[in-house]
Amino acid sequence: MEKILLYDTTLRDGMQGENIFFSPEDKVKIAKRLDDLGIHYIEGGWPGSNPGARHFFELAKNMEFKNARIAAFGSTRRQGKTCEEDGNLTALINSCAPVITIFGKSWDLHVESIMENTKTENLAMIKESIAYLLSHDREVFYDAEHFFDGYKANPGYALNTLEAAVEGGTKCLVLCDTNGGSLPCDIENITQKAIEHFKETPCLIFGIHTHNDCAMAVANSVTGVHAGATMVQGTMNGYGERCGNADLTAIIPILSLKMNRDCISLKNLEKLLNLSRFISETANVPPVNSRPFVGKSAFAHKGGVHVSAIMKNPRAYEHISPELVGNKRRVIVSEQSGKSNIEYKAKELGLDLGESGVNGYQIVSSIKELENYGFEFDAAEGSLKLIMEKLTDQFVPHFELESFRVVVEKDKERPCYSHAMIKIRVGNTTEITSAEGEGPVSALDNALRKALTTIYPQIDDMHLVDFKVRVIDGMAGTDAKVRVLIESRDENNIFSTIGVSEDIIEASWQALADSFQYKLSLDNKNPIENNKVK
Repeated sequence: MEKILLYDTTLRDGMQGENIFFSPEDKVKIAKRLDDLGIHYIEGGWPGSNPGARHFFELAKNMEFKNARIAAFGSTRRQGKTCEEDGNLTALINSCAPVITIFGKSWDLHVESIMENTKTENLAMIKESIAYLLSHDREVFYDAEHFFDGYKANPGYALNTLEAAVEGGTKCLVLCDTNGGSLPCDIENITQKAIEHFKETPCLIFGIHTHNDCAMAVANSVTGVHAGATMVQGTMNGYGERCGNADLTAIIPILSLKMNRDCISLKNLEKLLNLSRFISETANVPPVNSRPFVGKSAFAHKGGVHVSAIMKNPRAYEHISPELVGNKRRVIVSEQSGKSNIEYKAKELGLDLGESGVNGYQIVSSIKELENYGFEFDAAEGSLKLIMEKLTDQFVPHFELESFRVVVEKDKERPCYSHAMIKIRVGNTTEITSAEGEGPVSALDNALRKALTTIYPQIDDMHLVDFKVRVIDGMAGTDAKVRVLIESRDENNIFSTIGVSEDIIEASWQALADSFQYKLSLDNKNPIENNKVK
């Protein structure tokens, strides 16, 4: 089994993506998780470019890594300067990173038109910079920026830039599709020619670094490995400039499970989904449900025929077992569902439908009626579980609403603010509380929490992470029905709930109340043992 080195650049190239930011402390946390996954190289940033990167390297000096080596990133020396005079190279050395990755120009367009440099000076910059950094006892990688575009334009000069890097002493040449415009056929052909050109050079490693501007980054990275590259650079979740970088959450399982390449252990592969979500949360960017392997929808089944098949043999509609990457199979219940969906979902949720199957048909019928009204349960599994419990007489409420009142005030001196008063019943106890909030839903949330906290302290670790409102039929104007989706999370779970009504506050309450009921059902604690709602 051939060894493939994984080089993660989430903390540098990933941060060049729009709306992606990590503080130095965030980067430390992410680096620890990347190391735990088994990543071989973690690029921490460009210390010659920004103070945040320098701070990270200061923090990283005192950290111990069991799998990874930390890399600092920068450019070759500036034209017309010596290496000793170049502040960027000085910053790379002062970072104390054991690995330094520098990039240089491989495309004569950049050399002559953008940098207004000469080809000869550019080659000297590459060679001298690498030799200088190696003299400071560092492992040095060379990123050949725009290599594939450069090769297409002038193959001889593109290869000359690689020769200059090898003459400088590097043992690792990374071929970069910086503009993301190459196709797999380009990657395979040019990578093979570059490797062939250096066949007499011993111990030389080739890497591949791709961008996703043609939606080909993962395919191009995999093709690069197929062509002979033994290092893959990429980012978690594909974060990066413009359309992003090659997504390591897809590349790693492809290398491991599809290509039988040794990159990380199968045990560590199971951590992939949690790492993906951790980085999403740290970046404050919602996870992409359709992301292959680690997305919420990656192993979701909606059509009744599909569900019936996977109940017999999951391989019928799944290319790998979801557990291999830490994911899980999901069966979605909607108006397109059949009885198989209901039976599978009931088993997953621990609900007993009985032997006759009548409940299954009744639930399908009820779900379709509710979705016709405007509900959408494939996006709200928390509410689905509660609905199925009610339809099968298994629902026991943790609290029941008596009434609430919401007041929204606005004057010319201050923005709108809201105040909610709520009356709920828990067993034989009635709780009346009030709270303020930034909006009516926030005020209701705060008031409900206040009422429940003394009885159910575990709700303190539940937080609302997303709130969506959708007008179902805009033709009715302000009288239209709205659909409210709330996504909540605690330490171990992410769950969604839904409400539908012509009144946005009523729809919001339905979704909000369901989120609390579902959270409390996860803890399996209920003081209302004899008060079933049918």
